[in-house]
Amino acid sequence: QVQLVESGGGSVQAGGSLRLSCAAYGHTYSMLCMGWFRQGPGKEREGVAVIDSDGTTRYVDSVKGRFTISQDNAKNILYLQMNSLKPEDTAMYYCAADYRWRLCLTSNSPGFGYWGQGTQVTVSS
Repeated sequence: QVQLVESGGGSVQAGGSLRLSCAAYGHTYSMLCMGWFRQGPGKEREGVAVIDSDGTTRYVDSVKGRFTISQDNAKNILYLQMNSLKPEDTAMYYCAADYRWRLCLTSNSPGFGYWGQGTQVTVSS
């Protein structure tokens, strides 16, 4: 079992920055793919960024150059650094993890087995 706990969300003006954190507990050594997803008001959930156990990252086009996913393996923490935030980035952000490495082949693979409770990000214009 793996538990994921997100933090770091909040309200920021357009152009600002936030860093989300996701602390992982339990059998984290088996999680070969981790990622961040988001769901905005009235929108479907979309994958934002993923990182595999080798450190390879993938991003959805709308955040490339602005967001950076990283992980601290020693502390079992996943991060999402978000810069140059836009109002359209407003969403609930979720951390996800899975033992299947292939889920990291795209930034929006369905079927992640473990999810956090989410943290809200609101960007005002």
